[in-house]
Amino acid sequence: MQVDATRSDRFDWQPAIALSTAAFCLLLIHYLKFDHVFVAALQQLRGSGEAGQRLAAALITSPFLPLFKQLWWGFWHLLGYLLIPLAVIHWLFREPANEYGLQLAETRRFWLWYLALATPILLFAWFASARPDFLAHYPFYRQASRSIFDLLAWEIIYLLQFFFLEFFFRGFLLHACQRAFGLNALFVMMLPYLMIHFAKPWLEASGAIFFGLLLGLLALRSRSIWGGVAVHSSIALGMDLMALYRSGTLPQRWWPG
Repeated sequence: MQVDATRSDRFDWQPAIALSTAAFCLLLIHYLKFDHVFVAALQQLRGSGEAGQRLAAALITSPFLPLFKQLWWGFWHLLGYLLIPLAVIHWLFREPANEYGLQLAETRRFWLWYLALATPILLFAWFASARPDFLAHYPFYRQASRSIFDLLAWEIIYLLQFFFLEFFFRGFLLHACQRAFGLNALFVMMLPYLMIHFAKPWLEASGAIFFGLLLGLLALRSRSIWGGVAVHSSIALGMDLMALYRSGTLPQRWWPG
């Protein structure tokens, strides 16, 4: 195997920083997003003085405690997938964030591709939504059927998380690595994207390879993440609404009683 010495001796700091940042952010999210960490944080808050005790007691006794847990989950995705990468782009790369997929750019040219990605998954989900295991799994927020407010609040958190995720993988990581790796940056991005699906069923995890690569290619061609955000959001929202409809638990009142 021949090695191009002139190429192998060059060090490109941008992908090195991007990949190191990605490793840190993925660890941060993986270990801090869970309910038990939120509960532990509340326990720490209770021991931080009178004001902390009152705040912790108010959160613990609130009927919206399950929603606060989802906010905690959403916050760590906001920090790790969006805010930290944006800080790196601004302060270290000194580049405009729009160049990392935040503009609409050529998204409209590829709308048929995005439609072709979302439609079969939604059709499959409709038939799967009649199964008890599907109804037991969706929505992730089990109080979504309690009120329209619960459902709307959850979907805002849930769908924003897909924007954060798309920016992290198909915006920040992909574009930061493209200069050094060219189209091979797709595979650099795909590997950690696959790994965040390891806790999912094997079929969904396997599909993340194809899904991640195709969304990455479309993000490069369109210079935008918004098509991927639309695909992910439509599938997620559709599956939640299908589950609530099939189970007859679509919320009927605006506020929990």
